[in-house]
Amino acid sequence: MKSILLTIALFVFTLTAAFSQTVNDVPIRDIDVEYVQIVGTSKLLSNKVTIEIDFGQENKVFKSKDTQVKDTNGKLLNFNSMIDALNFMSSNGYEFVNAYALSISNQNVYHFLLRKKKQ
Repeated sequence: MKSILLTIALFVFTLTAAFSQTVNDVPIRDIDVEYVQIVGTSKLLSNKVTIEIDFGQENKVFKSKDTQVKDTNGKLLNFNSMIDALNFMSSNGYEFVNAYALSISNQNVYHFLLRKKKQ
């Protein structure tokens, strides 16, 4: 009986881990840091924003897609706005701390600092 329950528990855990959003192949809920920063840039000819998440991870040179959020199939997620991204991160266990925007080459770049919610 114990082995059946253990098998079911491992199966559910595997499904949960396999179907979560990731950054740099790390599930967002499993990032083991207190603070993360989301950086949003407007997409060309679109109202959507591209989000990158910095949690202090080491990235490969010229691999910006390593910092972007991917869905369960490995495809990059698009967000309607920075608030959409903030709500997404809140549902994944983070809370808002601070925000600021920079203008680079006539394009706004938004920076949101988030903290992992206390449990």
